[in-house]
Amino acid sequence: MYKNHKRDFYFLWAGQSLNVLGDQILMVALPLFALSIPGVLESEAALLRFAFFLPFLLFSLFAGVIVDRLPLKRVMLVCDSIQASTFLLIVVLAWFKLLSLMLLLGLVFVSGCVLVFFQIAYSSYLPELFSNHNEIQNGNARLFFSESTARALGPLLAGPLIAFLGIMLTIFMNCLTFVISVLTLFAIRQKSESPRKLNQSNQPFFRDIKEGLLFILRHDKLEPVITCGGLYVLFLSMVTSCLVIYCDRVLNLSPMMIGIVVGSAAIGLPFGNLLAPKIAKKYGSSQTLVLGALISVSGIFGIPMSGALHSPIFLIITGIVHGVGEGLFGPTSLTLRQLETPKQLLGRINSVQRWLLWGMIAVGSLLASLLIYLWGISSALWIGGTGSMLCLIPLVRRGILQDILRQEKYKFSESEEVRT
Repeated sequence: MYKNHKRDFYFLWAGQSLNVLGDQILMVALPLFALSIPGVLESEAALLRFAFFLPFLLFSLFAGVIVDRLPLKRVMLVCDSIQASTFLLIVVLAWFKLLSLMLLLGLVFVSGCVLVFFQIAYSSYLPELFSNHNEIQNGNARLFFSESTARALGPLLAGPLIAFLGIMLTIFMNCLTFVISVLTLFAIRQKSESPRKLNQSNQPFFRDIKEGLLFILRHDKLEPVITCGGLYVLFLSMVTSCLVIYCDRVLNLSPMMIGIVVGSAAIGLPFGNLLAPKIAKKYGSSQTLVLGALISVSGIFGIPMSGALHSPIFLIITGIVHGVGEGLFGPTSLTLRQLETPKQLLGRINSVQRWLLWGMIAVGSLLASLLIYLWGISSALWIGGTGSMLCLIPLVRRGILQDILRQEKYKFSESEEVRT
C-alpha cells in the first residue's frame, strides 16, 4: 500500500500555488487588455468576469456527477492541459491582431468551462491523500495559505509585468503556470480511483444531482454555510468586477498601484489561514465561520467608503481586513464540507458549492456591468459593498446557531463549576 502521502501533497501544493499566482496576474491583466481594444466600454470590460464564471452557474451540477465517476487526478491533468492551450490561443490571436472582444469573451468562457471540472476535482482530492481529521484540516490550511500568498503576490506582480513585458507576454506567463501544474500532477504517485467505485450504483444523471442537492439542503450546517457563501460572493463579485476599472478610470492609479490595491485582500488571507486551525480547535468551526464572515464583510463595506475618500491607503487597509476574514472562513468551511460528506458524494457536494458560489460571481459580474451602465461605477461599488452584509443573516441559524449556543452553555456551566 502506497504511504508517501506527504510527498504527493507537496507536489499538489506547489503546482496549484503557482497556478493560482498566474490566475491572479490574469485577473488584473484581462480587464486592462479589454479596455485597450478600440471601442470597448467600461461596462463591456466588466463582462469578462461574467464570461469566466458563467460556466459554474450552467455546468457545475452536471460536472459534479461526471467528476464522481472519473479518477480525480486524470480530470485535473486534462483540464490544466486545455487551459494552457486556451490562453496560448488568446496570445497568438492578439499577436496577429485578430482578437475581438466577442472572441476574447468566448475563449474566456471556454477557460471557465474547464475550470469548473478542475475545481470540483481539486476540492475533492485531498481526502484521497489524507484520511485523518487533523491532516485534512492542516492540509487545507496550507493550501489556502499558499493560495492566499499567491493571490497577494499576483496582483502586486501584475503591474510591473504589464509595464515591462506588455499584456500579451503577461498572459503567456499564465500558460506556463498551467504547464508546470501538469508536471507536478504527473509527479504524484498516489493512484486516483473514481469515488463511484465505493458505491457501485448506476443511477440516472439527474438523480445523482438531486441526491447532492438534497444532502446539502437537509444538512443543518452545510446549508447555512453555503447559503451565506452564495450571498457573500454575489455582492463581493460586484465589488471586484468594478475595482480594477474604478482604480483606473476614477482614481487614475498606475497599473502598479492597481495591483497593490487589488492584491491587498490577499495580503490578509494568509494571516486568516494561519489562525483558522488554531481558532477552530479552541472555539469550534461554527464560531470560526461566524467570526470570519463578520471580519470579511466589514472590510468589503469599507472599500466603497475608501474610494469615496479617494484614499488608496484606506482601500489597502480595508482590503487586508476583508482578506483576514475570508482566510478564516475558507479553510474552515472546506474542512467542514469534507468531513461531513460521504466520500462517494463529495464531488457532487463540491459541485453544488461551486455552482452556487462561483455561479454567483457570474451573476454579480453581470449585475455590476448593468449597474455601471445605468448609474455609474461608483454606485455599483456602493451597492456591492453594502449588500455583502446580508450574508450574515442565513449563516447564524440551524446547526451553526445550535453549535454556538451549545458552546456558550458549556462555557457558562464551566464558569459556574469554578465558582462553586
